[in-house]
Amino acid sequence: MSVPITPIDLGDIVRLKKPHPCGVNEWEIVRLGADIGLRCKGCDRKVMLVRSEFDRRFRGYVSRVNPSAPPTPPPPTTLPADQG
Repeated sequence: MSVPITPIDLGDIVRLKKPHPCGVNEWEIVRLGADIGLRCKGCDRKVMLVRSEFDRRFRGYVSRVNPSAPPTPPPPTTLPADQG
């Protein structure tokens, strides 16, 4: 079973499955792409997670940068028929 891609934006604060060793379970999104850059809100440690690992560990939003805007759409998973 595949895990859906979580719509996130730079600056969002998210909660992951397990807390960081410093005891805080809140992370700020600092980089988007195939790898997701996260900064611990407790100790400012920066970590990178592969997108699939981030989606598997994601448990919810603490706060959104722009909650009224629609979330960033995920990239297409297949090429259009005219490019393949």
